[in-house]
Amino acid sequence: MAQTIRRGGKTVRKVAAASGTKRKVHAARRQTGSVLDQIMQWMPFSEETLHRILMVIILGGAAVLMWVVASMAGVPQLAEAQMAQIAGKSGFEVKRVEVRGVNRMNELKIYEKVLGQRDQAMSRLDIAALRDELLQLSWVKDARVSRQLPDTLVVDVVERSPQAVLRRDNKLTLIDETGHPLEAVNPAKAKGLLVLSGNGAEARVPDLVHLLDAAPAIRPQVAEAEWVGNRRWNLTFKTRQVVALPEGETEAASALLTFARMDGVDRLLGGRVASFDMRNPDRIYMRVPGRADEVAAAARAEATARANAAAAKTEAARSAVASAAPAKVAIAKTAQD
Repeated sequence: MAQTIRRGGKTVRKVAAASGTKRKVHAARRQTGSVLDQIMQWMPFSEETLHRILMVIILGGAAVLMWVVASMAGVPQLAEAQMAQIAGKSGFEVKRVEVRGVNRMNELKIYEKVLGQRDQAMSRLDIAALRDELLQLSWVKDARVSRQLPDTLVVDVVERSPQAVLRRDNKLTLIDETGHPLEAVNPAKAKGLLVLSGNGAEARVPDLVHLLDAAPAIRPQVAEAEWVGNRRWNLTFKTRQVVALPEGETEAASALLTFARMDGVDRLLGGRVASFDMRNPDRIYMRVPGRADEVAAAARAEATARANAAAAKTEAARSAVASAAPAKVAIAKTAQD
């Protein structure tokens, strides 16, 4: 029987090398599998849960990538514009504006800010930006902007309250309790409000209010307050009389309270005294207009009276001497006879 011998088959060395490689691969797989199994034993969840977590991470990354690509292509803006157009056609766009809470300020300034939002879809209306614009108005202390579907924009305004009038460079400006400027006014509109002057006076409004609260009985009589040298107050009353207060909050409040008590007893306001200097805690200096002239006139009158009295005495002495001279001559003649 004939036997076929194939040439080029694997030699013994090649077979031995292949067998060694297979053994190494099986050993590596067994070692890797044991390491993964050990790691899985440490984890607080099963292998199936791990696969789910990995799947979620992969899908999430794909979604983020898709969103970035879509944003770069302008797809979200296009979709937003399309939705806004659909909302506008459905009647959900700004047609009416309702402003509430405006009493003192010019309401047209509110409408100037808000009317720019008209004929705009409600979905594209930037409420926060509009509120920030309204807060830039001098009279607006706070504002709330809300949508009233389908077509109304409601603006609720909290106004600032004028507390006093600041006089600077012959101009009058309304300010609130914090010194915030509201608007320029004429003297007629500022009538009845406390007038402040002096550098930095607007920043001292809370301190001035606290000072005047120390003497509530006299507070309605104060017409003006001047902040002098960035350290103390001069108060001018409606009678145009002035009181100069000392430095320091406590010292000024104590001096004003003392003045109020004195006025209650002696009626200082409305009297002849033009100014009261209370900067010295031990005494009060008062200035009366024309007092110096009165004192000088009284001194002159007294000096004139004294001079007239002296002249009268001198004249009387002369008369006595003149009347005594003939008597002496007669006596002398009698003695000669």
